[in-house]
Amino acid sequence: MEIQYSKRIKLMHALCLAETLRDDEAKPIIDLNDYDALASADYLSCYVTFKAIQASERSPMAERTENFDMLSVYQAYALLTYAFFTTPLAQEDITPNFQTAQITIAKTLFAGLPDAELIEIIESGLNKFQLIADAEAEHWSEFRENLDKLTVAFVVAGTDDESPHNKEEVLPYFGQLLSQLCEAFENV
Repeated sequence: MEIQYSKRIKLMHALCLAETLRDDEAKPIIDLNDYDALASADYLSCYVTFKAIQASERSPMAERTENFDMLSVYQAYALLTYAFFTTPLAQEDITPNFQTAQITIAKTLFAGLPDAELIEIIESGLNKFQLIADAEAEHWSEFRENLDKLTVAFVVAGTDDESPHNKEEVLPYFGQLLSQLCEAFENV
């Protein structure tokens, strides 16, 4: 029996959330009906972006002072993953809200930053997101295609017992794609 995509994304949210909690924290809710598919996409976008930053050995704290614009690259990357996590939801008549998502993502990725910096990251990240989404160059088209496939592979790996891979095997590829994106914007 095929599981609805919205259920898969909610399950991934619950699994990833449980994985990130410390032993002394309350365990997450396990009733998937209590999860919202779009909130799950928000969470997963941040989750894979955090993991990508770690895997690519980047330092947002240092970049805040040395290369502030790189933070907007992380924001754009998270928005791209959000777009790909939410695209299949259209088949279930669930429509993402990018206005809300970009704020939620920025506040999650860059918690503690002053509002003025968050606004700059959000605006610049959205500009980069649009640039990448609208670009016709082959390398950008390939980048989008690879990230799209990777988000699907991540959800399937984490929610399908018959998947040839587990999510831990898929996660490092997010770091590779983030590295490519960072390199592209470092050379601009």
